[in-house]
Amino acid sequence: MPFIDYYKILEIDKKASELEVKKAYRRLARKYHPDVNPGDKSMEHKFKEINEANEVLSNAENRKKYDNHGKDWKYADEIEKAQKQQQQRHSQSGGSSSENFSNSDFSDFFESMFGADKASSRQGQRGVKFAGQDHHAELHLDIHEIYVTHSKVIQVNERKVRLTIPAGVENGQEIKIANQGGQGINGGPNGNLILTFVIENNTKFRREGINLYSDVDLDLYTALLGGEIEVETFNGKVNVKITPETKNGTKVRLKGKGFPIYKKENEFGDLIIKFNLKTPSNLSEKEKSLFQELQKLRKNG
Repeated sequence: MPFIDYYKILEIDKKASELEVKKAYRRLARKYHPDVNPGDKSMEHKFKEINEANEVLSNAENRKKYDNHGKDWKYADEIEKAQKQQQQRHSQSGGSSSENFSNSDFSDFFESMFGADKASSRQGQRGVKFAGQDHHAELHLDIHEIYVTHSKVIQVNERKVRLTIPAGVENGQEIKIANQGGQGINGGPNGNLILTFVIENNTKFRREGINLYSDVDLDLYTALLGGEIEVETFNGKVNVKITPETKNGTKVRLKGKGFPIYKKENEFGDLIIKFNLKTPSNLSEKEKSLFQELQKLRKNG
């Protein structure tokens, strides 16, 4: 298998931190995602390379193996085991214990045992099966999409997979789709696909877990005298009673008008409304006169 420079694919330095790897992957994944470049096979190939590079470099153990063993990083355990056995043989025979197998020695070692034509399946000759790599990807959704449970078809490794997305998933939440990752080696099981949800919220509501928060303007007259106003919720409008002399910043909790509780059908959090008092403007002369009278009453009261 030819050497693939994963650092070059992600356009980062070999000394890049874990955070830098993550940022580079997200930037390139968005740029080359098949949904952004429909029908462009070259972009699909590039996207697969980016995922593969991220699988290796975002995992500290895999990255160490890759840095030490290059294209043979998947067989690092076998290489190191062979190196150890070689050192022990040299030590027992009086040879120098500092001699080690290199990566090329490792390849040659199996070729000498099974022949060059079988070198590509050298692990299979030893009866060792390896699970495929787990693949990681982001699934971008609008907050309205996760208000109800629904199905979505996504493309994974040139295959279409129907995924049921439960209502109430969290931003950053991960789910595992079995056997949709990298192909297993020598008959081993396929890896998994790890999907991270990225929820985009362009609404007036702020979401915190199962609760929603919203600011609502309240006119001075209703705040003072009380009454009823129409308030927008995530899935419609409701009437809310206002207590007389409601102060600025007062909060009201609307039970069951928040966000769906994950995997609990027909259960919802609450909507917490904060009232912002709006003082009247562009007063008429009569309104000014009435306010002046009120002012005098307050002073003389």
